[in-house]
Formats: sequence, C-alpha cells, structure tokens
Amino acid sequence: MLAAVDHVQLAAPPGSEGALRGFYVDVLGMTEVPKPGGLAGRGGCWFEAGAVRLHLGVEAGFRPARKAHPGLRVTGIEAYAARLAALGAPVTWDDLLPGHRRFYSEDPVGNRLEFLEPYPAAPPA
Repeated sequence: MLAAVDHVQLAAPPGSEGALRGFYVDVLGMTEVPKPGGLAGRGGCWFEAGAVRLHLGVEAGFRPARKAHPGLRVTGIEAYAARLAALGAPVTWDDLLPGHRRFYSEDPVGNRLEFLEPYPAAPPA
C-alpha cells in the first residue's frame, strides 16, 4: 500500500551543482541536505523544505523535461511568486486548474516546476 511520496528526483547536467544550490536554497528557500556517503560521489544535490524533498541527480546528456514536473504546494502564493520574480526566476501564471491559484517556473537548468495553492474553501451556506 502506498503511504506517501518520499521524494522527487529531477535530472541536471554535470557541473551544475553550484547553480542548483543558488536556486533551490537562495531562491526557493530550501535547505541542502548531505547525500549519504555511498551516493555523494555521483554528484548532484538534495534539498528539503518541511515534507518536500527534491533530489537533483547528474545525468550525462541531460535534457530538461518540458512537460513533466513536480507540483509543489505553497502558502501565500502571491508573495512567493513575487519573491521568485524579484530573484530572477521566471513566473508564468496559469488559471486552468479549478480550485487553485498556480504558476510555473524553472530552475537554472530548465527543469519545469509548478507551484500551487488551493483557494480557501467557501464557508457552508
């Protein structure tokens, strides 16, 4: 039986760890966590924020996915989008998902990221 998503892995080109750290830590506000010893030599980096865990793994011949992406739930989406935009990240709003406010961005290597926040539930009539 499935219980939860443990993490999402995204790919990145070799040598991009510095740019990834700058984005995931400084722009998104995540914390880098050390990779276990046996995995550290493979390159890449891991990040966490609360229960959200993203692993960026090095892939030779990397090409960013243009459609596939993690959907990351946020609070205060307007302020979060403004923060990303002020720090140079692209912010593209999309209003097609019923019940949610959402936007897309991308990391420095072109991975697509979705950020969403449900609209508050209407009070019962």
